[in-house]
Amino acid sequence: MLDKEIIQYRGFRNLTENGQVVGFQFKVRTTYYRGIYLSQLRPGTVIVDGERFEKEDVIWCVGGHDYRYEEMKYQGRIHWQVLEPAIIKIRKPGGLSQGYHDVTIGFTYSSSYLPPERQNLDPDADGQRFAPEMGPHVNHRRLLMV
Repeated sequence: MLDKEIIQYRGFRNLTENGQVVGFQFKVRTTYYRGIYLSQLRPGTVIVDGERFEKEDVIWCVGGHDYRYEEMKYQGRIHWQVLEPAIIKIRKPGGLSQGYHDVTIGFTYSSSYLPPERQNLDPDADGQRFAPEMGPHVNHRRLLMV
């Protein structure tokens, strides 16, 4: 079951490889009722507790496969389903400490029938045009790392 919020509460945890904490992850859902192809996705920067992680350093896991920003541009056949959250993975040695963390992520997408002002939103600029049926394109949430 998905949370109402874009940034999901479930799935916020540190990532480990070979017994070492190498980063963290959280999940997001799309607001578009039809889902989107990865080539339509326009990801932005992730900010956690004021630390910026550029879109080129963020891994999007969709359908069990990891994609970087440059790879997603050419994935016109990989579909992000509306009921499937994407897992956002960020490499950060040591991960995040236990406790509350402020998470911000922005993303938008293109579609042939959306007006240009919706398609050309800056995924890093908050407070731009808001479409109630699609939700905000920059999302904030306080999450608890246990």
